[in-house]
Amino acid sequence: MNHGSTAFLLLVLAVAVLFAAVAAVIAFGLARWEGAAIPAALSRSGVAFAAALTLCLAILAFLGR
Repeated sequence: MNHGSTAFLLLVLAVAVLFAAVAAVIAFGLARWEGAAIPAALSRSGVAFAAALTLCLAILAFLGR
């Protein structure tokens, strides 16, 4: 399989976004479990999403994909 193909790159990007979304949902749940209000929990989940997506994309860029 050609790792430079557009379909492969879109698949890898979709997996990275899904991973970041799962991290955001977990962060939201943990924040609500801790007793945070919904706006504060959404803020935490947004930060977790951004951090996870940035980390995934940095690793992919490092691997040369």
